[in-house]
Amino acid sequence: MDDKKRNILITEDEISKRIKELGVEISKDYSGKKLYVLSLLRGSFIFAADLVRAIDAPAKIGFMTTSSYGDAEESSGVVKVVNDIPDNIEGYDVLIVDDIVDSGITMNFVVNHVKALKANSVKCCVLLNKPERRKVDIKPDFCCFDIDDIFVVGYGLNYGDYYRNVPYVFNWE
Repeated sequence: MDDKKRNILITEDEISKRIKELGVEISKDYSGKKLYVLSLLRGSFIFAADLVRAIDAPAKIGFMTTSSYGDAEESSGVVKVVNDIPDNIEGYDVLIVDDIVDSGITMNFVVNHVKALKANSVKCCVLLNKPERRKVDIKPDFCCFDIDDIFVVGYGLNYGDYYRNVPYVFNWE
């Protein structure tokens, strides 16, 4: 893929600006609440780090690893918990943070998993939303960008094990 030209879809500046806006929205929404930010690894780690710095509210932060893609460009449809939530989240207002909602299968699974752990409330925040690809009825509560049905990488999203460190979102031409 390195021999193809990168088509930048969302610039580093656009991402930064939108995250700051979301930080203000989320700060208002969780004011006075017991916030637990749950970052879904590995894809969301860059987005989650920037997002929590933009939130002006006390927050406990945890991580969960799921798998449904492997090295493929499409979800297998089967979600596996690789590493579960390390904390007791009962009574917390949980904000699940992920890089992208595509089919919605993973996010739907994680939302139900968190609800079963007796969270006070559960919402989700994603960098990218692909509504055209939805296979389950789920809509992010907070979203940076809606995108068309194209395969993208960068800013945490990978192809194989690479490109997560690219500071913008792109595809190849």
